[in-house]
Amino acid sequence: MFSSLDTVKPALQKLVSALSAHFSYASVLAVEDSWRRWSVSRSGISLSASGFGGGTGFVVRVFDGAGCAEYSFNEFCQEDIPCIVAVLTQRLATLGGFEPLPTPIPADEPAQLKRSTACKVDPRDLGDEAILGQLRAIREKALAVDGRLLDASLGMAYRSCRKIFLSPHRNLDQTLTWTTCGLVMLAARGQELKSSYRPFSALGGAEVLDQVEATVPEVAAQTLELLDSQPIPPGEYECVCDPDVTGMIVHEAFGHGVEMDMFVKDRALGRSYVGEYVASPLVTMHDGSAVEEAATMFFDDEGVLTGDTVVIDKGVLKTGMCDALSAARLGVKPTGNGRRESYERKAYTRMTNTYFEPGTHSVEEMIASIQYGFLLQQPSSGMEDPKNWGIQCMVDVAREIKDGKLTGKIFSPIVLTGYVPDLLKSVSMMGRDMKLSGSGFCGKGYKEWVKVSDGGPYMKAKIRLG
Repeated sequence: MFSSLDTVKPALQKLVSALSAHFSYASVLAVEDSWRRWSVSRSGISLSASGFGGGTGFVVRVFDGAGCAEYSFNEFCQEDIPCIVAVLTQRLATLGGFEPLPTPIPADEPAQLKRSTACKVDPRDLGDEAILGQLRAIREKALAVDGRLLDASLGMAYRSCRKIFLSPHRNLDQTLTWTTCGLVMLAARGQELKSSYRPFSALGGAEVLDQVEATVPEVAAQTLELLDSQPIPPGEYECVCDPDVTGMIVHEAFGHGVEMDMFVKDRALGRSYVGEYVASPLVTMHDGSAVEEAATMFFDDEGVLTGDTVVIDKGVLKTGMCDALSAARLGVKPTGNGRRESYERKAYTRMTNTYFEPGTHSVEEMIASIQYGFLLQQPSSGMEDPKNWGIQCMVDVAREIKDGKLTGKIFSPIVLTGYVPDLLKSVSMMGRDMKLSGSGFCGKGYKEWVKVSDGGPYMKAKIRLG
């Protein structure tokens, strides 16, 4: 699998050498993709071999000591090298009006790496019929739970991708595979319809289907519960967030606000708060590949090795996440967060696996500490304003807590709003156990989609709901 990159690699190394003779820095990223999606629902089945990633292609980047130019293409042979050199020379010659980079050449210390992620059940080995058969069986099991369930829709997608990064001193090679699923169940009572969604993800293969099947009774029960849900009275409440809601808050409330390409453009308030308290001392936030989930990678699309970035340390904003070009502008080290939607697209600062550290409390202790409030579950969407630190998110389930106990009363849907530092400074308890999910994608300004993961422990905070 992905052997075509081995065939073209010697010519790519010659391309880097030829470019290095003309420019102070040169690199090439080569990508080869395999993508597939399956779904079953009341309306039928579907299968698609398209998705984010763009297939096989290459992107070359060069510096001339002041500016940077890129060129992408999907076919390459050694005879193309003079043409590529000429194109990049012309592109750099036409650049004007830009302030030279303070650090013109990205760090290019010697590094060699070849890594792959594990995959217990490769979807390609199962085949389409076997996968669709499993999806249909899970759907039938879901519909058999209760006659009020009108439909159960189930989708599965996987991406296996190989990337090679070459520069004068770097020879990096990684193969990554992730698989995600989504289960949606629809229930009816008279004219009222309610739905419940549960995502699943794995840095691996079709073994994720075991998680889906095991969770069917829980998702069915929650869907039926929503038939009795009520609108919530707007106000500020003490809330316990489950790990999925915690993850949404990590991603939306603070993740986008510390993507440092926004610092360069002066579009993020976080730039002015580095070194200051922005959260409760119970809050420590990480981004990177120190944990394994669907957004894990061993190097980013600019050839920077990934690791663990501590963004918030015990409430203090320490740093943001940074791509190589933004790092050069800001005079800091890149953090391995330069990511492209595909080889045809620009690299931006993007989150990977983003999460809050666990603490010392149990969820039972958190619930018992609340006189009146809610347990928040099932996030559905969110957005943040990094320039003003506002947040607006949607949560589908709020379970009432009264005198330290769940009452069984449920409210839905819920809008979660607020000023980010107020929310994070109100955190008063962190759970012992941490969970991440990587079922979704994240866009940069409604485009530039990449796979991300987020999560954390159960978390208690004061949150404005409506």
